[in-house]
Amino acid sequence: MSIESTPRTRAAGAAYAAGAYLLWGFLPLYFLLLVPAGPWEVVGARVLFSLVFCVLLLTVMRGWRRILAIIRQPRLLAWTALAGVLIYGNWQVFVIGTLSGNVIETSLGYFINPIATVLLGVFVLHERIRRLQWIAIGVAVVAVLVIIVAYGSIPWIALGLTASFGLYGLVKKKIGPAVDAVSGLTLESFWLIPVAVVQLIIVAQTTGITFGTVSVWHTVLMLFAGVATAVPLLLFAAGTRRINLAVIGMIQFITPIMQFLTGVLLLHEPMPAERWIGFIIVWIAVGIFIVDLLLAARSSRSLAHRYPPAPPAP
Repeated sequence: MSIESTPRTRAAGAAYAAGAYLLWGFLPLYFLLLVPAGPWEVVGARVLFSLVFCVLLLTVMRGWRRILAIIRQPRLLAWTALAGVLIYGNWQVFVIGTLSGNVIETSLGYFINPIATVLLGVFVLHERIRRLQWIAIGVAVVAVLVIIVAYGSIPWIALGLTASFGLYGLVKKKIGPAVDAVSGLTLESFWLIPVAVVQLIIVAQTTGITFGTVSVWHTVLMLFAGVATAVPLLLFAAGTRRINLAVIGMIQFITPIMQFLTGVLLLHEPMPAERWIGFIIVWIAVGIFIVDLLLAARSSRSLAHRYPPAPPAP
């Protein structure tokens, strides 16, 4: 169901989207509070508790009919399974990066992601893009090459996050409005239950499960991992229904900026000169990308003003 675009709904949409990206920006700090739980236990718990939280939401919101409608469409169900695999990869890489002291590199992945998403649209969806977008892509590629050559290592965490979330976005675009946010996360989490269970069994037999053994506070935080996963997603879905993608494209940089500042200012991760150079080049690419979004939005408004829609027929 579409929502009428008014100044109030647009303001609400921007607030919802900003809330989602702010919460995603705080996620590294949240996962660091879960130590001594390791990344494999954290993601396993995240999958299980996300499913529990989504089941509760579906029950309260009476959304089970939507789930049943999706289950009756095998092809759509298969797309949700693929989305689950991709978001699992994204979650696992992100938590590994956070708990291994690489929060700055996770921010790099999310700085590059919007630009990489445009590139995926070109090669997979055969979309045509504007000249400034090509320039932004070229600058971003140069930045990654600089980091590889100057810093002396391939930023696997950043590239893994970019690839997994970019492909996840393509799958969600393919699914479209046929699957709402809660139903989508429910099914994606459901498909991952076997992976999470096996993962937790292996953790229990090797390093040991920390859930319920550290403190009451730690146990509560682990339980709320599902809430921390679902709430930003629901805010994001509410925001995207009320504002256009150009605004979303600019707001989304809140998350990597917060993650970068967390890594530099709070966690004091190393930032040698070579890494600064790479990030500065990335920020130039991001700046070009935002300028392109602003110009495109301005052009759209100008055309809408010049050629207003025809009034409905009597």
